[in-house]
Amino acid sequence: MNGGAVYCSDIPNAIFLKGNNNYDNMDIDCDGANNAAGDCANDPSGQGQTAFVDSVKKFGIPDLDANLHPYVVFGNEGGNPSFNPQSHGLKPLSVMAVVCNNQVFYGVWGDTNGGTSTGEASLALAKLCFPKDGLNGNNGHGPKDVLYIGFPGQEAVPGKNGANWKAKNTKEFEQSIKALGDKLVAGLPK
Repeated sequence: MNGGAVYCSDIPNAIFLKGNNNYDNMDIDCDGANNAAGDCANDPSGQGQTAFVDSVKKFGIPDLDANLHPYVVFGNEGGNPSFNPQSHGLKPLSVMAVVCNNQVFYGVWGDTNGGTSTGEASLALAKLCFPKDGLNGNNGHGPKDVLYIGFPGQEAVPGKNGANWKAKNTKEFEQSIKALGDKLVAGLPK
């Protein structure tokens, strides 16, 4: 897929993207609530909803907001090959770890891709990773130096009360899932 990045599950309790001698890039996703607001205003491919809009509505918000919620686009529908993370135990809106810019940040699995493209995250997550890069809906992070890790199982899902879905800013939301993310990362083989 996308320059050689493929989904791997050869490490217990994890699904991740791996390329040849590298990881993946970070394209920008602006789908969901407020998809034309802020730095998403110039997104040429934004859609009005994420893949899990019906699930997230149960948490009291209309949809994930790419300007606010750090989320990862993971899985490919209709591509050749296609990859459905749910068939490997990943649950919608589960916590994911993203290693970028020598740091670890947490987001949720919030959307899927059509075709074979990989390496995409919400604008909010991209700005946590690369705050000085001037990222926006039409300008992502090109170098393949980002590691995306998903965690199979229900225990990775924060649910309605395990995340601050109505957070006022990205750091507030990310902080609300950090303890769960740290626990999941600690469960990976050393």
